[in-house]
Amino acid sequence: MMMNRKHRDTLRFISRFHHHQQQNQFSQFTSVTGFHENSPQLQRNVVPGENKGFSFFNPLRNSLKNEELGGGNTFGVHQKCYYGSMVGVVQRSNRFSELNDDDVKYFQEILGRKNVVQDEDKLSAANVDWMHKYKGASKILLQPCNTDQVSEILKYCNSRNLAVVPQGGNTGLVGGSVPVFDEVIVSLSSMNKIISFDKVSGILVCEAGCILENLMSFLDNEGFIMPLDLGAKGSCQIGGNVSTNAGGLRLVRYGSLHGSVLGVEAVLANGTVLDMLKTLRKDNTGYDLKHLFIGSEGSLGIVTKVSILTPPKLSSVNVALLACKDYSSCQKLLQEAKRKLGEILSAFEFLDSQSMDLVTSHLDGARNPFPDSQHDFYVLIETTGSDESSDKQKLEAFLLGSMENELIADGVLAQDINQASTFWNIREGISEALMKAGAVYKYDLSIPLENLYTVVEEMRSRLGDAANVIGYGHLGDGNLHLNVSVPQYDGKILAQIEPFVYEWTSKHRGSISAEHGMGLMKANEIFYSQSRETVQVMSSIKSLMDPNHILNPYKVLPHSITS
Repeated sequence: MMMNRKHRDTLRFISRFHHHQQQNQFSQFTSVTGFHENSPQLQRNVVPGENKGFSFFNPLRNSLKNEELGGGNTFGVHQKCYYGSMVGVVQRSNRFSELNDDDVKYFQEILGRKNVVQDEDKLSAANVDWMHKYKGASKILLQPCNTDQVSEILKYCNSRNLAVVPQGGNTGLVGGSVPVFDEVIVSLSSMNKIISFDKVSGILVCEAGCILENLMSFLDNEGFIMPLDLGAKGSCQIGGNVSTNAGGLRLVRYGSLHGSVLGVEAVLANGTVLDMLKTLRKDNTGYDLKHLFIGSEGSLGIVTKVSILTPPKLSSVNVALLACKDYSSCQKLLQEAKRKLGEILSAFEFLDSQSMDLVTSHLDGARNPFPDSQHDFYVLIETTGSDESSDKQKLEAFLLGSMENELIADGVLAQDINQASTFWNIREGISEALMKAGAVYKYDLSIPLENLYTVVEEMRSRLGDAANVIGYGHLGDGNLHLNVSVPQYDGKILAQIEPFVYEWTSKHRGSISAEHGMGLMKANEIFYSQSRETVQVMSSIKSLMDPNHILNPYKVLPHSITS
């Protein structure tokens, strides 16, 4: 049977790399050999919290800004301006009381002295986000050990009109987990117990302070996995994940936490404990209130326990890093992956050439698997299944077809777990590389796929040589991470970025927050993605559940509404 020219070229392409597979670090489409998840766990966790020594936040400069605005120094708790963000001037609400000695004494009585932290060094770490961009001035950090203590704290704070900010791993990117002024910090870190796990249903019940990576390790030993995987898994906590509706790398396979979380326990502002910690897949008895706490960033209540459905761990995993000539090829490749790989597709990530260059320039040991050629786009595909032979056949057919259709310009298939980890480290190392490159403006957008990369190109045209604009993210679920890297924060550059990026996203029917939340950074920009009527209903819900607005003030909703 005659082969067409493309088929012959494809076979030569495979044969060429098969001949050299013993000489190259990366085997290129040689044999589609998977590896097993019962091998040592992939080390693909770039933990933001480990980079706290690299600061972009300039306390002196911020202080000077406050003085120019008449707000005194950073700890004046009257008004604040954030450098490197268009948050603008934030006024401290006069409805809130200030902490006094009697308050401290009460907290010590219910928590014990060791769980009431006033040490300046410890407070300093809790007052600033990991990017060192948002900084508060809280004078106290509370560490409750159980739900009853959280209830007592909130009941008291509500009676005293003391503002509260819940805090988990503090790995957020929008200023949602740190104080704006002198709010009482309530850390859930001590509430880190696994309560139960059902091996038949795969349902895990745990406290909110459990670190995501610890849960992953526990489940790995039980033959299951978390439906959520993040670069910050070594620091972030499940309560914070739920409260921000974190997306991550597996959303294309397992969906959002609105589908995985079966129940929560949450404490309202007045101390009322809502026990919605059910382990049922089906429950249509009235309103499903748990969804109010998934993604509300601690503004409606503090999540203290979580019930979550976890998938079984599957034995066959493959990871490939592919090069594409343009964004259109990436889109078509995604379409083909969904059709040809179907249920075994577990991740579909993309990055542009600027992202690859940034990683290889700033991270030790990182190198481009395609050193002899330049490509505009790269796609990382992961498949996870239970039948290694069948998975191989599917992946081989997909790769061959994609090459014949010229969707792939080059490709590297991981031959073992170390190579797979290397590929993932390229993708997950982008955030760390950005930190090392200088200051960075970060935007987390959901955009219809056909227009997803256009905003990156338009941003480059606007900024020219003044900034390095990069785009990467979760192409499988339409989530773009747009990053503008500059030597240092510059008000003129920021004025070119905002509000343009929000206006562009709104015009194309996108969302200005895909998975990072609104926090302080985007609270005033919510109208770009939500109608005024919708926001008004949100405000009514906030006022119903937190009449004194003590929970995570200045976040999520516009300041004009919440104040």
